[in-house]
Amino acid sequence: MEIKKLEAFASQVRRDILRQVHKVNSGHPGGSLGCTEFFTVLYQEVMVRKEGFDMDGIGEDLFFLSNGHISPVFYSVLARSGYFPVEELSTFRLINSRLQGHPTTHEGLPGVRVASGSLGQGMSVALGAAQAKKLNKDPQIVYTLHGDGELQEGQNWEAIMYAAGKKVDNLISTVDRNHQQIDGSTDDVLPMGNLVEKFKAFGWDVLEIENGNDLKQVIDGLKEAKSRTGKGKPVCIIMNTEMGHGVDFMMGSHKWHGVAPNDEQLEKALAQNPETLGDF
Repeated sequence: MEIKKLEAFASQVRRDILRQVHKVNSGHPGGSLGCTEFFTVLYQEVMVRKEGFDMDGIGEDLFFLSNGHISPVFYSVLARSGYFPVEELSTFRLINSRLQGHPTTHEGLPGVRVASGSLGQGMSVALGAAQAKKLNKDPQIVYTLHGDGELQEGQNWEAIMYAAGKKVDNLISTVDRNHQQIDGSTDDVLPMGNLVEKFKAFGWDVLEIENGNDLKQVIDGLKEAKSRTGKGKPVCIIMNTEMGHGVDFMMGSHKWHGVAPNDEQLEKALAQNPETLGDF
């Protein structure tokens, strides 16, 4: 897809994020905005997808969102990619909605393969799926996304060790490195040091996207990661992003991790992200 079309897609996704959380005065806009380019490229440019949706996912790439609180961007991209009606975005976080604050599976929302948001568990689930693909001789890839603050959870490192030890080389795990979490900067809460070197030390093939809010860099990074699969090592992308990217008063601040904009703030934010595909 042309960059201009991807830019238009991303602009609409940002509008969807903002309007979802504003409508119910709850949700997580900061990380969602920061990962808009990643989701746009993954679903519109990189992933091998089939028509329709089934939980087996045989013959297609799979994606598992580990940091499930950024569901607004996930739901927007799924809807805009044809998994369910765009109009359903208006039900975000409402009682009995399929679009809960953290993705769930009991209501059967197309595109969602695992309930997530209990941080630290996504890679473990994805490893099971990746190994199942190997057993089924399915050549497609499993993708995951994780928050950098999420890596403070110990289960991640067991999974990271397991993935390399078992040579799960059909897995690409991306870390959203925005240096922010709900209580402040990740360095203030619990410093994690050099994540590139940490993953390398655990036996992964690692690459870095310098600016994860640049569509071209995300395209190049994901395609480079894909070229490195099947070579005996799981692949990790450390993707540097900015929390709240695309909304000037939200950018770079942990204060927008889980706070919805008020009416005036919404109007300012929407003015910076033109409607391109039609609001829900």
